[in-house]
Amino acid sequence: MTKLAYTFKTDTLFKMLFVQNPHLLENLVATLLGIPQESIQHFEITNPELPPENMGEKFCRLDINMIVDNQRLALEIQVEKEGGYIDRLLYYWAREYSTALPEGGDYKDLPRTIVISIIDFIQFKNTPDFHSEFRPLEVKRHEPLSDKMSLHFFELKKLPTAELTAGNNLLLWLSLFKADTEEELAQIKALEVPVMEQAINAYQKITATDEFKERERLRHYARLNEATALRNAREEGKLERGKEIVELLKSGKSSEEIIREIEAGYAEERHGASY
Repeated sequence: MTKLAYTFKTDTLFKMLFVQNPHLLENLVATLLGIPQESIQHFEITNPELPPENMGEKFCRLDINMIVDNQRLALEIQVEKEGGYIDRLLYYWAREYSTALPEGGDYKDLPRTIVISIIDFIQFKNTPDFHSEFRPLEVKRHEPLSDKMSLHFFELKKLPTAELTAGNNLLLWLSLFKADTEEELAQIKALEVPVMEQAINAYQKITATDEFKERERLRHYARLNEATALRNAREEGKLERGKEIVELLKSGKSSEEIIREIEAGYAEERHGASY
């Protein structure tokens, strides 16, 4: 097996490929939403920019935001599970939803807003299904409150291991994102599904360019800097927490009071680290 130097999960490649090939992105979105591509009347990428100066920034995320007919949609790749992941997605949804209201607009005109996450880890352990959709429902009657909020998760780790066929575009797209080897890409391409062949050809073309390699170099260093910054923050936090505990022990407070203050401090650190 020959490992791919870059996969469809590489966020730099993900953004460049689909911004440069919006017809592929439209097909992917239609497939993930389970609607015919020909039913889409208006399709627009609202954040196509990929300025080099942002590629090296820590905590920079390369999601793709779109308008699909009268809906707002955000699509992202998440490779590793991180603290505050679900809270971040809810924040993204709220940001997209709230910023769609023009000045002087009516709340009823706010669009349906959808967040789609393709994730390379197990998020929902209580189901074998690789696709989960969440909407606001009444907890007993399961009565929908509104159709304007929708969060989709596609868990790559749960994809079935059965042999791929040309008739299932959803599994083909997700298998393309899951693929880690040249042989897996060749297997998908051998099915001669036009949109898959186009996606793999675009992948090969982009990953061969100097522009992509430079952008990915900047992203690589940004990820290293991000990991270092988070590690240093944790270490500094441990040192400060140790000093605080010493002071608490000297304060004469009861053990119950000290435990409550320590637990409150850790809870605040966890909350802060998730943003």
